[in-house]
Amino acid sequence: MNLLKDNIIPGNYGKVFGTNAVKEGDLLKIRNALYNMSGIKDVDINMEIFPKEFTIYTSKLVKIEDVENEVQRLGFHIIPKGQFEL
Repeated sequence: MNLLKDNIIPGNYGKVFGTNAVKEGDLLKIRNALYNMSGIKDVDINMEIFPKEFTIYTSKLVKIEDVENEVQRLGFHIIPKGQFEL
């Protein structure tokens, strides 16, 4: 287990995820589902690129596995990208 690899850490960095969702309505459904999770502070969607990306900011440690499971419940996938830049 690796703290940075397995969790989204609180702070200003956030964690970037790619998704297979394409339609704006689907992206908004995912964002709303993420907002309902405990510890999720903010969710930004980058609609300018393909595949679409979410940046998730938290107020406490949130397991990446929990985020993936919540999105899979909606029928989509979300995959974490590389480590944050310092």
